[in-house]
Amino acid sequence: MLEVRHLNASYGQAQVLFDVSLTVRQGSMVLIQGLNGAGKSSLLKSIMGLMPNATGEIEWQGISLEKLPPHERSQKGLGYVPEDRRLFSALTVRQNLEIAVPGQAKTSGNLAAPLQLKDILDLFPSLGAMLDRPASQMSGGEQQMLALGRTLMTQAHLLLLDEPCEGIAPVLAQSIAQALEMLKKQGFTLLIAEQNQILSGMADQVLRIAGGHLTDPK
Repeated sequence: MLEVRHLNASYGQAQVLFDVSLTVRQGSMVLIQGLNGAGKSSLLKSIMGLMPNATGEIEWQGISLEKLPPHERSQKGLGYVPEDRRLFSALTVRQNLEIAVPGQAKTSGNLAAPLQLKDILDLFPSLGAMLDRPASQMSGGEQQMLALGRTLMTQAHLLLLDEPCEGIAPVLAQSIAQALEMLKKQGFTLLIAEQNQILSGMADQVLRIAGGHLTDPK
């Protein structure tokens, strides 16, 4: 379970989150909806440890995270997919996926890792025909699938996703939505920022944020 209590965050002198508290139960999907600039991305970045000026309490599975840097939060099972995806554009699909495997799994040859390449290809079958294609030659929707797959390869169990279905072809957005629903059924925990309504029907809870303030859930 993820618990966020009294989270405040700012960029310099500009405060962007105000006393935000929320709970995301393990295996559930929670949406944070709001307009551009409402604080959705800042909330996800704060949970991942990417906001230097953030205060408050953050716990994942009973472990306090607020003093941990981003890479240690990743080791605890957090995975973050930003809106701009941040893929290695010169690397192939296969290389983008394999580079995300935790170092211990790479050196030990542990074949019992929770998710492997074949699992990602089961989730996103269209990537199977693109394994040798550079990420720079993929469409936006295909890149989003790859970004999500790469995050899963880190063995993340809590997925923080920033606008996963925004600005991509409807058919690919639907494929991503189906994959997210499948991940939820498999026990993954999802906290998703979105501006549209694509995922609303499958969410366990929808929260709204405006001006950095979290409003009552719907």
